[in-house]
Parts: sequence; C-alpha cells; structure tokens
Amino acid sequence: MAVMKVWTIEHPCGHEVERDLSDRPADRRAGFAEWLAKQECTDCWKAARNDSAEDKTTWLAAKRAEEQAESEAWSEQYLMPPLEGTGRTVAWGVRCRHQILSVAHTALVLEGDTDEAAWEQIEDAARTITRAGWWIDQRSSEPDDLAELLEAATDRDRPTENPFV
Repeated sequence: MAVMKVWTIEHPCGHEVERDLSDRPADRRAGFAEWLAKQECTDCWKAARNDSAEDKTTWLAAKRAEEQAESEAWSEQYLMPPLEGTGRTVAWGVRCRHQILSVAHTALVLEGDTDEAAWEQIEDAARTITRAGWWIDQRSSEPDDLAELLEAATDRDRPTENPFV
C-alpha cells in the first residue's frame, strides 16, 4: 500500500482540513501532518495575522509619533532650524537629521577622537542644511562621512566666481 498523500488534519482551533501532502517526500508526510495538527488552520492563522497587522500599524504610528516628538525636542534644544519641504518630508527629515547627528556625535566624539570644537563646526554646518530631502538622502551614510557630506552640500550653496566676467 502507498503512503497516504491526502491527510485529514484536526487543528487545535477545532477546524478539520484535508491537506494534500504529495509534494513532500513520502517519509516526511506523517511528521509534517503531526506538526500541522499542532498549528492553527490557515483561516484562523490569517485572521490572527490581520488583527496583528492592525496592532502593528497602531504600534508603528505610536512609535513614529514618539520619535517625531523626541526629534523635534532635540532640534529645539540644539537650535536646529526648521526644515523645508512637504509636510511628510519635513517630518521624516527632522527624524533623519536627529538620527544622523546623534549617531555621528556618539561615533565621532564619545567613541572617537573628534574634539568638541570640531564637532561644533560640524553642527554649525548642519544648521545650514534646511532641505529635508538632503537629510533623508543621507540617512544611510556613515558617521565618518558626515563632515565631507556637509562640506559638499554647503560648497554647492556658495556662489562661484564666473571666469568670463
């Protein structure tokens, strides 16, 4: 007699489902069917997942609001100017700026060999960048690159001499 291919699984949620296990090797079907019998059925699993998706959405919104409040308080404390852009990009840019500068301060000053005077120059340069999109674009940058990135951004903003005048 051949090993069963279709198994009747009784789930702990009370549902009974027939599962075709022919895609599994014959010697692994019984163990898989036993494991399935300890899990919720697909419908109950999906229903629980939809509920948790709503919980995740609520949690994420609360986390973003907390990060935003912290970033805005930090911006005020360190006299960072308001950013320019759309509502969503400004909010995101404020969070990115806070994260970039906080991580850089930790890496360069607290854990590195950058002195406070050099850090203040970095902060001063950071205050001149008010385009939210710039901070968003730099969110994956390394702390060691921050001074060079700020210098490149501030050099672009300076007027250049016209050699033809």
